[in-house]
Parts: sequence; structure tokens; C-alpha cells
Amino acid sequence: MTLRFEELDFQQTPMGELFLRRRVEPTLGVDVYEVKLGDEYLMSSLFTEAEEQLAHLGLAATSGENLSVLVGGLGLGYTAVAALEHPSVASLVVVDALPAVIEWHERGLLPVSARLTGDPRTRLVLDDFFDLMRRDLAADAPRYDAILLDVDHSPRHSLAAGHADLYTPDGLRRLARHLREGGVFALWSDDPPDDEYLADLGTVFGSTRAHVVEFANPLTGGTSTNTVYVAR
Repeated sequence: MTLRFEELDFQQTPMGELFLRRRVEPTLGVDVYEVKLGDEYLMSSLFTEAEEQLAHLGLAATSGENLSVLVGGLGLGYTAVAALEHPSVASLVVVDALPAVIEWHERGLLPVSARLTGDPRTRLVLDDFFDLMRRDLAADAPRYDAILLDVDHSPRHSLAAGHADLYTPDGLRRLARHLREGGVFALWSDDPPDDEYLADLGTVFGSTRAHVVEFANPLTGGTSTNTVYVAR
């Protein structure tokens, strides 16, 4: 018999208390996996459409084969697994700052863990994505065809104060150094499109667009939206 609520993991982290739990959603009768960091609800397997579209929209803006992709933020794994659906992706590096999150997938705790860790193109890396973007680049440092980022709630609502500078023009220029010529940066946001942020993207990238991703919300019976920014 399936438990109505099960705490799969709890750990103290530098960013606060981290919970992974599985529960049965009574209105649907399905298992839902949820992640909470401190008082913040980070993600739920009940709503994955926009996370998957982050990969699909970002990679649709790339060109060529044998693509090298960097994902910032592992979470439940849906963005990374969606990227692996693209045969043009030759390598996928997924960076997360929390060892527990990587361990969840290595232990096979989540629905997509086996698909993610079983794909030879995947490499899970313990690192701080935001620090990675700030570091000086060695001549032989890897460059990527696409960088897909899903860590903060939005460019205006960061989980940590040290993340905010990435969303400024200077931070975006530092990020762009990690892209190959014609590379793509895509960002998930829980907020509606932000014209000021689009303008900041436009100071660094030649083309920018904010995609509104609609998805059914079975809890409300209506439709919810997220935003995916794509800049090339």
C-alpha cells in the first residue's frame, strides 16, 4: 500500500533545511514528489511542463549536431531529461550546489533518476553554478552550445543573495563567455515576462525572447503559466 505522505530525505544545507517528500495528491490519486528548502517550496512533479520546455525551447534555438549542454540546477531532473530527448545533444553537464540533490538521483529516488543517470551523455557535477560563471576561464575551459538555468524563482526573486548579480548585464556577459559562437542561454522564471530583464538580455545577446508557457493546473482546475527566456 502506498503511504499518503513519506519523507524521502531531510538534510541541513548551507542554504537551509532541505526536504524531499513523496505524497499522494488526493484529488488525482497520483504520487507527487516535492522539494522544499527552508520555507520555500522549490518544485513539484505535479508541474513539470515549463521545466521541460526550458530544454525544448532552448535547444530549438540552437543549430548543428554534437551539442554540448550545461544545465544549472538539477532539482527533480525534468529539464535535464528533456534535454536528453534531443539526439543532437552529445554531452550534458548538470551542475548543482547541493550534494543531497545529486545523491537523490544517484540513489534512484525520483521518477526520472534512472533515465538521467543511465544515459552515458550525462555528467552530474557538484558545484555552485553562480560561482562557476564568475570564475576566470582557462584557455582550455569548456564552452557550451546551450546553458539552461533553473535555480531561482525569477530574475527578481533569488534563493540566495549571491545569485542576483548573474541577472545583471555584467553577470550576463560573464555567463556569455561560457558559450560557443551562436550559443543559447535559456532561463526558467515563475514570474510573467519582465521587460526590464529582456532589455538587460538585449545588451549582451543578439536575439531575445520571453516565451509564456501555459499548463493545466489540476489543483485549481484552470491554467497556470511560467516564463522561459531564450537569448542567443
